[in-house]
Amino acid sequence: MTAPDDLSALWTHEWARPDWTRRATLDALARGGLAALLGGAGLALSAGAAHAADDDTVRIGYLPITDATALLVAHAKGYFEEAGLKVAEPTPVRSWSALVEGFAAGKFNLAHLLKPIPVWMRYNNRFPVKILAWAHTNGSGIVVGGKSGITDFRALAGRRVAVPYWYSMHNVVLQFALRESGVTPVIRGEAGPGECALQILPPPEMPTALAAGKIDGCIVAEPFNALGEIKAGARMLRFTGDIWKNHPCCVVVAHERQVAGNPEWTGKAVDAIVRAQAYCAKNREEVARLISKDGRGYLPMPGDVVVKAMTDYGAAYEASGAIRHPEWSASRIDFQPWPYPSATKLIVEAMGRTVVEGDATFLNGLDPDFVARDLVDDRFVAAALERYPEWAGAGDAAALTRQEVLSL
Repeated sequence: MTAPDDLSALWTHEWARPDWTRRATLDALARGGLAALLGGAGLALSAGAAHAADDDTVRIGYLPITDATALLVAHAKGYFEEAGLKVAEPTPVRSWSALVEGFAAGKFNLAHLLKPIPVWMRYNNRFPVKILAWAHTNGSGIVVGGKSGITDFRALAGRRVAVPYWYSMHNVVLQFALRESGVTPVIRGEAGPGECALQILPPPEMPTALAAGKIDGCIVAEPFNALGEIKAGARMLRFTGDIWKNHPCCVVVAHERQVAGNPEWTGKAVDAIVRAQAYCAKNREEVARLISKDGRGYLPMPGDVVVKAMTDYGAAYEASGAIRHPEWSASRIDFQPWPYPSATKLIVEAMGRTVVEGDATFLNGLDPDFVARDLVDDRFVAAALERYPEWAGAGDAAALTRQEVLSL
């Protein structure tokens, strides 16, 4: 097992910039303090002020995780330029809080966010964000210490688990699994009998904390699970896509001002992303190496780690219990841009049952059907699917609906 200090060195040197280590933003944003945070920084939260530079250049913000793959591949393969857009080099950030702050402040006009985050931004903070497409499906897992003796969610009672953000698919799925197992999730102090204590950690800090014994487990996007398995002696407890079948995780977002004011730009950007997803789905190992440290360097992890994160899903995990629904024919990560309304509705409903820090009263009475219509603008991805015949079922109304499946 790699020592925690050595593990940190995999990304610290390349990524230790001041704007990625602003720890004061972490909890302020997660607790619903977006308006206060930006106001304190002298940044207005209005539709007129919070937008990216008006030069039509695509400015991408992303976390160094496989959730961002479609955006990164669209950049690397030149798909934005081929669609007729100018594009800047994508900007990596270290935490979800920093990415939300940068997007809200107008540093980025295109980003990937955990799907519950836009719900929180639009209906708690009144920030005019729009979801344009899904960035990917699945792509996350729950890993525990290899010597922890934890073999199921019941064994997380009395333990501490890290989540990347309160408003995340990770928190929603983890708390569902805990409740189904008779364990109560708590976000205060230490876990009591029958409780599991949750805390926030930025994804890059999770493998180090797990290796050092500061946490007993973590739920996070790839490639940090694969990194933990390879470098920190971690063991995959369960893949999230084996709990919620082909669930959305990150979505592609833009400012509503950009979407409404420049639909041609928006359509071209979505075209590039949909085209990239089709390429990713067919060329996983190549794409993994492309975005890794050994390729274009979008992610600071070596190619073998990213390849594992995008391709390793099979018999060994079925034997260990990390996969319990092989009949679902899921993948460790997959790429599918259509934003199924059923998933949005389920997320809104599940968020109301999920424990978070701060004021979540905005969820009271929030109508899932309304959110599915109001938050998501699917016109552009629907048009893009028609233009790219790689997508089976494009143009078939029945293929654009599904029934959500959750099973522990």
